[in-house]
Amino acid sequence: MKISRRALGRLAGPVAALAVGGVALGAFWGLSGRRDLMNALVRGFSRPVRGAVSALLDPLPVSGAELLITLAVLAALGLLAAAVGRAVRRQWLAAVRRLAILAAAGVWIWVGVCLLWGAEYYADSFARTENIPVEPVSVEQLAATAEWFVQRVNETADQVPRDEAGVFAVSTSEIFSRAQGLYDGVSRRYPSLAGPQRSPKPAWYSYLMSLTGFTGYIFPFTGESTLNVDCPAVFLPVTVAHEFAHQRGVAPEQEANYVAVAACADSGDPVYTYSGWLFGFLHLSNALYGADPERWAQVYEGLCADAQRDMAVNNAYWAAMEGPVQTVAETTYSGFLQSYGQEMGMRSYGACVDLLVARWCPLSSGENR
Repeated sequence: MKISRRALGRLAGPVAALAVGGVALGAFWGLSGRRDLMNALVRGFSRPVRGAVSALLDPLPVSGAELLITLAVLAALGLLAAAVGRAVRRQWLAAVRRLAILAAAGVWIWVGVCLLWGAEYYADSFARTENIPVEPVSVEQLAATAEWFVQRVNETADQVPRDEAGVFAVSTSEIFSRAQGLYDGVSRRYPSLAGPQRSPKPAWYSYLMSLTGFTGYIFPFTGESTLNVDCPAVFLPVTVAHEFAHQRGVAPEQEANYVAVAACADSGDPVYTYSGWLFGFLHLSNALYGADPERWAQVYEGLCADAQRDMAVNNAYWAAMEGPVQTVAETTYSGFLQSYGQEMGMRSYGACVDLLVARWCPLSSGENR
């Protein structure tokens, strides 16, 4: 098979782009241990870029992230189909060129993810930035904090609208509209959380998100918070707060969970407050169950009937979504977290318990509550 110099020249560009992208990825991983460089990168580039793009897209009623993802998937499928078509016609160089373009695009997308989001995992954590001391947690502290959260849940459970079955019943549009000013209170407590207000966006592909076990995400290239609006609404407010934490540079999931609870607790909005207390209790309860099942049963019995119904509805929904798709998605996301040094993988969601206990344990002085 004779290959023209022109054909080889057309292949050189995608191959060079792929090679340079690989070098850029290698440089990022090689420098990721330099916290000073990562701090400079996120403060001087990542956060300003995400903030600027999210401001530009904020007026859109839909998620710009989903638009870009949809277009990217369609473009990738088009390139793949074109490569297969060329291969069928034995136009091997043309097929390889299209595959090289696809590979180069994938590598440079990953470079963008590293620069716009991955660097956050290697910069100063929220706890470090705010000088929050986190000590090992005893079972007694864990149980006492869980009981304290039960009291907060019970106090706020009857302050939210409920349907005829007694289940949390606040519409998505109302939850989203009440997100304005959500971080005003918590940013006074933690100045590093101050930032521009952005609107949460409903996901078109919410049902698919449920199949993969996700309730929301932040897209590095747009800085938007896109929320699953198919799942039960009781945890939607605290999930909005969680994604807002990511927008403000709180990358690790365990810290974003704590910040979400703190933002809801300090919001003064009963819908967000109740969702935050219940979410915090869920994490404390899960940890307590693993440490002392008998004590867990005693604490759970104190939860009011309304809250227990909300938990049951939520659990039933997610139980119905369990399957191989969710397993693959969780495994993939665990690998993503671990690739950025988040060794606990999906279990890192439970690590917010230490921060919850550090602030709200009634056995401590309570000065930080």
